[in-house]
Amino acid sequence: MHLAPQTIALLLGGSAFAGFIDAIVGGGGLIMIPLLLISAPGLPEATALGTNKLTSISGTTSAAISMLRKVKVNKKLLLVASPIALVCSAFGALLATIISSGVMRPLVIALLLAVAIYVYIRPNFGIGAGTNTPVSPMTGSIALLMIAGIGFYDGFFGPGTGTFLIMVLTALLSHSFIHSSAMTKVINASTNFGGLLVFASFGHVWWTLGLALAFSNIIGAQIGARMVINKGTGFVRVMLLIVVLTMVGKLSYDLLT
Repeated sequence: MHLAPQTIALLLGGSAFAGFIDAIVGGGGLIMIPLLLISAPGLPEATALGTNKLTSISGTTSAAISMLRKVKVNKKLLLVASPIALVCSAFGALLATIISSGVMRPLVIALLLAVAIYVYIRPNFGIGAGTNTPVSPMTGSIALLMIAGIGFYDGFFGPGTGTFLIMVLTALLSHSFIHSSAMTKVINASTNFGGLLVFASFGHVWWTLGLALAFSNIIGAQIGARMVINKGTGFVRVMLLIVVLTMVGKLSYDLLT
């Protein structure tokens, strides 16, 4: 499939912006997937999802590396959560090769609205002490179960995965937005990899385009990761609300049209 130079330039810019948003609060897929489908009419939805996984895993991994150098995280939780999220994402991606992921849209809109309302009415939410808060086995198990569900969702549909992970880590484990964001990058990289393996095995990855977009995604992700570290929880909270409301608007528009 041939793309005009101006279309490629648009995709590269969109990929950089998606990486920037993903590094802060997630939601980059809501930019890249529609952009891919619009730029390449006739591109199968599964191929757009697979190509986005290749693009996203590059930026997310680079952001994770940058943030882990500055932010202390719960490594024990990540060692358990990341493989679980990877496997569940692979199953979600397998389902996405069979049926349209658009069936998730109404549920995701409702969940994102709930996130926006909760964050708005709780101004102190996300201002945690870090990763040293004791977590009961029951709470830890619930968190892992929810991470598994989000991993499946990321493989099947995707938009808002980082946002949902941040909410789970912050609400259940009493982490700050900064620590949750750093841990989210690691888990999200795992879900992207699980989804990518499945989409690639079915031939649903546009490798040449995906690799080109990966470079610009990394640039955007690096800028986003530095802003999270430098500007703190207040910045992440504002960006979270902006991105969530934008995602609600976009998904609602897609549902209606």
